[in-house]
Amino acid sequence: MALSESVKLIVDAFVYLKDREKIEELREHRQMLRAKLQASTGIDASSSIRLIEGDLTEIEAGLARLQ
Repeated sequence: MALSESVKLIVDAFVYLKDREKIEELREHRQMLRAKLQASTGIDASSSIRLIEGDLTEIEAGLARLQ
């Protein structure tokens, strides 16, 4: 899951900078992507959705570290 590893590095940087707003923006973007993929028809987006869900897990963990 290379994508989630990249997101983890980005989230780690935002946590280091204490930039909650940017992490929340990243979460909103990933949630929007997931919703669009779930609504799509004619393609199998299950692997992409799993990757995005992995990203969301990393993002939520970053937000938890800021509390």
